[in-house]
Amino acid sequence: MTLPFPFLSQETAPCPAGLLAKAQSLPTPKVALVNAGAVNPLQGMREAVELGLAEPILIGDSDKIRETARQIDWDISPYRIEHAPHAQASTRAAELARAGEADSIMKGQVHTSTFLKGLLPSAAGLREKGTRCGHVFHITRPGSERPLLLTDAALNVNPSVETRKACLSHAVRLAEILGDTSVKAGILAPTEDLIPSIPNTTEADEIATWAKDALPNATVQGPMALDLILSAEAAKAKNYASAVSGDADIMLTPNITSGNALFKMMVLGMGCCAGGLVMGLKVPVLLTSRSQQAPARICSAALGVIVAAAQ
Repeated sequence: MTLPFPFLSQETAPCPAGLLAKAQSLPTPKVALVNAGAVNPLQGMREAVELGLAEPILIGDSDKIRETARQIDWDISPYRIEHAPHAQASTRAAELARAGEADSIMKGQVHTSTFLKGLLPSAAGLREKGTRCGHVFHITRPGSERPLLLTDAALNVNPSVETRKACLSHAVRLAEILGDTSVKAGILAPTEDLIPSIPNTTEADEIATWAKDALPNATVQGPMALDLILSAEAAKAKNYASAVSGDADIMLTPNITSGNALFKMMVLGMGCCAGGLVMGLKVPVLLTSRSQQAPARICSAALGVIVAAAQ
């Protein structure tokens, strides 16, 4: 028998009960599922519907959608189906959101690049001119409902300072929407020292200085190594004065490689639940993955309800 890799967690955190209850207390949004004709995304939508988190609009090849629904024994006759195969699906979702007919958009069986190509360009009509989008993961570990908001680990590959400022702003706004009006954010770097040969250290300092005026309700510190963000004991041992250490609500990463690795280590190695969404558009966009388990899909759907209600 092949044993699991020893660093993989055998425990998976559920979707936080408080987050789910908050979402269920709000109006049910109309959620456009892009390329809905596959088992995993359609099953994920079914879970959201059964929990009162979505009124579905199923977009894609209508024959495939109906056939897949039969496979999972789900009666979709009450729901709206939009025939828009392949790359047309995300374009149709953008049209519905632009017209106010969809409150959020969920990724189905489609490559992320194809999915976002129909949503992010200014021609899609979902993004104000000059607005930079960012992805935020809402991550909770087993036994705790307090989230760490991680940005950006899924959308911006090698973001500029200005894009990282926008990602930090989106994360702070999400925290505020969730009820945290005094957030603490650490800007990740390999060291707390300003080293010109390590550009993200000086960039982190620039972002932290900007945040003092731009984000008055947030305490932002950086550059900070990972141990300093996560551990007050590490900060004490290094004689590093910080109100963020061991108490961070947000972590801002320098690039998608570090962010994505952190996200996956938290999910696979710590058993965390990680829901997430793209912010900066007219409606929240849920980037669900085929490998996500039910708690993460439910968490993403719950976040979509809460953010849609605040838009």
